[in-house]
Amino acid sequence: MDKTTGVGILIGIGAIILANAIEGGHFGALFQLTAAIIVFGGTAGATIVSHRKEDLVLAVRLLAMSFKNQEKVSAKELSSEIMNCAKLARAESPLTLETRIKSFKSPYMKTVFRYLIDGADPTQLKEAFEKEQDLDYALKIGAAKVWTDAGGYAPTIGILGAVLGLIHVMSQLTDTSVLGKGIAVAFVATIYGVGSANLIFLPLANKIKKQIQYEMNLKEMILEGALAILKGQNPYLIQEKMNAYVKTGEEELVS
Repeated sequence: MDKTTGVGILIGIGAIILANAIEGGHFGALFQLTAAIIVFGGTAGATIVSHRKEDLVLAVRLLAMSFKNQEKVSAKELSSEIMNCAKLARAESPLTLETRIKSFKSPYMKTVFRYLIDGADPTQLKEAFEKEQDLDYALKIGAAKVWTDAGGYAPTIGILGAVLGLIHVMSQLTDTSVLGKGIAVAFVATIYGVGSANLIFLPLANKIKKQIQYEMNLKEMILEGALAILKGQNPYLIQEKMNAYVKTGEEELVS
């Protein structure tokens, strides 16, 4: 499980609550049901209108990615598996790799290497899987945009909530008992809108996009390794190619 996502959200929200307490504010003052309904209900409605059902469903599934480790197998582990396959294919034959397929941790690698073992044409293999990668990337990035858009709508809906709260206050200026509640809703709605956008929606969208890119890098790495083996390239040359992907994967994790 990737703990950085949850820890980051807790630190961000916790800092705001702590600062409010230091200034003498009450913890309960930050929780307004009316403001929450306006901001989160309005944001959800606007986001749903903006996207297809398929994108919304995939967006929810991708949300789990930001709380999990990016891959069951790392770029370094994939590099080692590909190198072992390259050496075996070079020493014997690509057909001997059939006995190793079941041991591959990556389902994508199993699929690609089955075509390698069958002796697929390198050009056709490359075209087929690169097209599949492009379509998969576009689909997932489109779903990740759901969270980016939610982060764009939330502050505006928060302002709308503030305006509604002030309208309610202005319409009942003679009743001092509702003034405080109406003003609280107005300001808390703004906090919910700006806070949820910058502490939750936009950071989650960025995390998901980085993980999608990392997943695509691994797929490119697998395809590049399979094509190199299929063309009979020197294992040491293949190792250099794989090292480049390993370094890229490490940079993705750091960033």
